[in-house]
Amino acid sequence: MKMHNFCAGPSILPREVVEQTAQAVLDFNGTGLSILEISHRSKDFQAVLDEAVALFKEILNIPEGYSVLFLGGGASMQFCMVPYNFLQKKAAYTDTGVWAKKAYKEAKLFGEVEVVASSADANYTYIPKNFTVPEDVDYFHFTTNNTIHGTEVRFDPEVNVPMVADMSSDIFTRPIDFSKYICVYGGAQKNLAPSGVTFAIVRNDALNKVDRTIPLMLNYQTHVDGGSMFNTPPVLPIYSAMLTLRWIKANGGVEEMARRAKERADLLYGEIDRNKLFRGTCHVEDRSYMNICFVLNDEYKELEAEFIEFAKARGIVNIKGHRSVGGFRASCYNAMPLESVQALVDCMKEFENLH
Repeated sequence: MKMHNFCAGPSILPREVVEQTAQAVLDFNGTGLSILEISHRSKDFQAVLDEAVALFKEILNIPEGYSVLFLGGGASMQFCMVPYNFLQKKAAYTDTGVWAKKAYKEAKLFGEVEVVASSADANYTYIPKNFTVPEDVDYFHFTTNNTIHGTEVRFDPEVNVPMVADMSSDIFTRPIDFSKYICVYGGAQKNLAPSGVTFAIVRNDALNKVDRTIPLMLNYQTHVDGGSMFNTPPVLPIYSAMLTLRWIKANGGVEEMARRAKERADLLYGEIDRNKLFRGTCHVEDRSYMNICFVLNDEYKELEAEFIEFAKARGIVNIKGHRSVGGFRASCYNAMPLESVQALVDCMKEFENLH
């Protein structure tokens, strides 16, 4: 049976990336050695890192003056690294979900934080609008895609201050105007690689502006100077990231990824809105293309466990919603084929006919 994996993360990767990574674990580049046991300072791995950085810059059209870093610690480590490196006096944050809230809580350890907008009043089911970002802040931070609640910002906001964004779950799904940002970061385990590596794209001339002493490992400048090699980097996920970047480039780049994301989302949201059993959980205009959240209508609520098993029997797995929200979540990252979304839609129609 073909499996359709809608896991929110670690998540689906292109099949060829999985196969090539598996081969490299057995024999990397014909060396007779596994990529798990080679030196990170070998010429073979340096070539991998250099290509990954070059593809990052090419695919996202990152201008000169920015560094692409591969780090450890996940996006959660970036919640403190960002204010450590950029917050001198005051920063602005939006509160649009669990991860956005964790980010601004960490920032409060380093200076004044103004939460300029929040959707907590409606359990994060919409993206706040018509808010003002003060012009005296060091930066404005927002989370582009909220994996748990299923909302997304698919544009670069217009503000008069430098921006920082957590793009863990929607990087490489749309073009980005990097001139507006001093830092874009994210965990790689949604749209790029297996878990274990974090990317950070930092504007070089925004560094070294705070007057605090920053521990070496938490200082972006350390990793810029060291080329992501100050300490042993996560070799295997960087290799997989390079393969995924090759796949994105070969499949039309971010423009094509954006088209596919909309196609998948339109198909599934269309069925959610049509089907008498289900309903979406977020404001229509703020619905995520990456994490499509929905629930059973109240009169069918008792069928939740049955639907999960019904879908599983058809090879559709990992659609259970986050424990804090309930219902269902179909994560449709770049590697998700339209065929799998169609399988879920067909499953929903079949379940409707039964009930």
